[in-house]
Amino acid sequence: MMDGQQLREALRDEMTNLNSPPPLDTQAVLGTARRARTRRRTIRACVGSAAAVVAVAFFGTFASPGVGGGWSPAAPLIGGPSSDDDTASPWPTGPDGLPQEDRTAKAGTRYDRGAELLDQLRAVVPAGYTVPQAPEAPSHQAQYEQTVNGVDVWSYTSSVPLAKGEWTGTVLVEVHTAGNQLATDPCALARQFWGMQGNCEPMTVAGAHVGVVVGPGGDDRFDQWAAYRHPDGVVVFVAQAMNRGSNQQGGIELPFSEAELAALAVDDRFHLE
Repeated sequence: MMDGQQLREALRDEMTNLNSPPPLDTQAVLGTARRARTRRRTIRACVGSAAAVVAVAFFGTFASPGVGGGWSPAAPLIGGPSSDDDTASPWPTGPDGLPQEDRTAKAGTRYDRGAELLDQLRAVVPAGYTVPQAPEAPSHQAQYEQTVNGVDVWSYTSSVPLAKGEWTGTVLVEVHTAGNQLATDPCALARQFWGMQGNCEPMTVAGAHVGVVVGPGGDDRFDQWAAYRHPDGVVVFVAQAMNRGSNQQGGIELPFSEAELAALAVDDRFHLE
């Protein structure tokens, strides 16, 4: 049997006979590490992009405030970036010289025009009506819609809550800049507003042809609205609604008559570019 001393000598002999490991190749190790880091970054980027696309696709429809909690586009978005392919083209450039983060302008000329539309809407509130600040405060938004033949098309939307005694409701104006692909026929145009249908009556205001929906169909987010396309292609929608559950006793009607609604649609104060 081998004693302790013999065991130690045998181990020393074995270690002496082993070949020394090859010298460490520093450049090879660094190269491997860099490739591994690049793969990790690529995987993280792909996962992040996929999550962003899912978030846009899921939440994009509910991104904007308005009557009942959300703006709705007058027509489907055509061209330009979308939730399906946000890399098709960059968002419009903001005032900081960088592409916007999404469709909505947070500052700059477009944002200012949305604010201007709200000021103009406030100016036409009929006498006897007040503009409460809660629970729905006045709001405005400027949103990139699409690019048509190299021209960026934008929409501006502003809404004002109204109250008169126990009656409450909302008036809203939405403007689509020239180049939009909305309908030219007045009533066909009116029925494109938020995709809603209804009983439309064509009206003429100072030679301008306006489509006025005097009663909604199954979708009653608004009670009445008017639509007008200016000769230069700018489209204006003006809509009014009584809040559900509002007390309309005493014969209080909607803020504007059908003729007044049509006149507002052709009013130059809402003709924004």
